[in-house]
Amino acid sequence: MARILITGSTEGLGLATARSLLDSGHDVIVHARSTARLSAVQELIDRGAAGVVGDLSDPEQTRSVARHVNRTGPVDAVIHNAGVLSGPHIFQVNVVAPYLLTALIRRPRRLIYLSSGMHRGGRFGSFAGLGGGDGAVPRVSYSDSKLYVTALAAAVARLWPDVLSNAVDPGWVPTRMGGPGAPDDLRLGYVTQEWLATSEDPAALTSGGYWHHQHREEAHPATHDRHRQDELVDYLGRLTGEVLT
Repeated sequence: MARILITGSTEGLGLATARSLLDSGHDVIVHARSTARLSAVQELIDRGAAGVVGDLSDPEQTRSVARHVNRTGPVDAVIHNAGVLSGPHIFQVNVVAPYLLTALIRRPRRLIYLSSGMHRGGRFGSFAGLGGGDGAVPRVSYSDSKLYVTALAAAVARLWPDVLSNAVDPGWVPTRMGGPGAPDDLRLGYVTQEWLATSEDPAALTSGGYWHHQHREEAHPATHDRHRQDELVDYLGRLTGEVLT
């Protein structure tokens, strides 16, 4: 059985993924942005899930999450599920936090990054004017952030050939973020993450993919541009002081 960290797992897709993985007998680490939010998944903790707390909009708390996970032993997979749709912390939560956790958590065998079909409407801006060391981050839309994290997943697949790194579009599902009128089935929203994190199916043992409901699809062409990947990874390294080695 696998040991799996799921960020943002107190509600929505993260909670559904954690519950399903526990049902299958896996060792799950649930993540909440605060101790108060962790109480929302007490039922999972009572069933044996471990818990970790840290606000991913805060780089130091994100580092604390990584330290806590490393202290408790290696993980087999990380599902970077946490995300925000709007507000001032889109880039920090949706892009910087997954990068920082990737850089700091002892390298697992599998990494899954939550993207969105909306990434195709994003724009890949230049980081040339952002030094990184001063903490300056670009002002981005949700679509931009999902374009960046999809490119990050592809970059990790290229830079770390010993790790299976993939991006997933969970679809428009009825969660708090998706809204009650979302047309997709909730189960279809998490089954791909669970499959990529645990399955020995040959298709799940591939890397560098962009997946939707267990089917590999074409992502925005910019996500496969090595120059843009390197520009993004270099900027995130300067911003956080952590390099993917």
